[in-house]
Amino acid sequence: MTTQVGEPCWEASGSICSWVYDRTDQNEFLARASDFLVDRPLRFVLVLIIAWIAVRLAKRWVRRSVQRIVNPDRETAAQRFRRIGVEPPPMLTTDVKDPRRETRANVISSVMAGSVAVVIWTITIITLAGIVGIQLGPLIAGAGIAGIAVGFGAQDLVKDWIAGLFVLLEDHYGIGDVVDLGEATGVVEHFSLRATTLRSLDGTVWHVSNSEVTRSGNLSQVWSVALVDVEVAYDTDLATAQQVLHETAATVCATDEFVEHVLEPPEVLGVETLGADGITLRLKVKTAAGQQWALQRAVRAAVKQAFDEHAIEIPFPQRTVWMRVEPGDAS
Repeated sequence: MTTQVGEPCWEASGSICSWVYDRTDQNEFLARASDFLVDRPLRFVLVLIIAWIAVRLAKRWVRRSVQRIVNPDRETAAQRFRRIGVEPPPMLTTDVKDPRRETRANVISSVMAGSVAVVIWTITIITLAGIVGIQLGPLIAGAGIAGIAVGFGAQDLVKDWIAGLFVLLEDHYGIGDVVDLGEATGVVEHFSLRATTLRSLDGTVWHVSNSEVTRSGNLSQVWSVALVDVEVAYDTDLATAQQVLHETAATVCATDEFVEHVLEPPEVLGVETLGADGITLRLKVKTAAGQQWALQRAVRAAVKQAFDEHAIEIPFPQRTVWMRVEPGDAS
């Protein structure tokens, strides 16, 4: 039904042009007019309609496929805790959707659906060019040369996109997570295939290209650990100090503010270091993601008060200054 460039349209069997040519006693003018006014517009519109339907169906199929792969059972946050052997806190025992998986699946499906749409519309444009009679050979050759030139100039951009896609697929971090990307540490405010935007504690906004992230530390994924180091004097009874430290931490964890966020009872690990000014004791508490910092501050304040009540000395660095006085100098 298609004709080559320069070939009479009535030589294409099955076309409207050939039908008109046969019915009008081989009238070339009417045949060409029917080809220009009817045949080509119909094929043009038909290709557009097919492409539009193909894009819609492809996007729907990609989204459903990605949802089944990334978020197969719409696993809840409580189920994620149990899968790694940790009993979830009471606030997560309700059957709620996991926003991390939902967001991740939506972003991946949008990216892949957009890529499929670009491929379909590219094929459609080439097909439409053939319908209107544009020679595709020089066009494809020119596009290939331009693509090579753009490829050399956009290598870093391609690296960013590939790195960002793997961050999504492997779930390194998501929006709202506190992450350490090396030079930049903060809360993820925005993520795209090209870059990650962080806001640090002092309010600084960091824009990090995904290809420059050689390692990432997620401080708020699934669960976290609150670590509290407390120094006591060398003449302190360590058994008493550790007991007071454990009881104080347990009291803080049992308060209404933290009881729902504590996953395991506090544990005193013992002596961490023997420093120049005192002995460091370490306390560990497993908490829900992102709750470790508030708990650490509360435990430190409560430990200071408890140590004062039990006369347990918390040493502070002291520096001895020796002054040399020459004979005859005024004292």
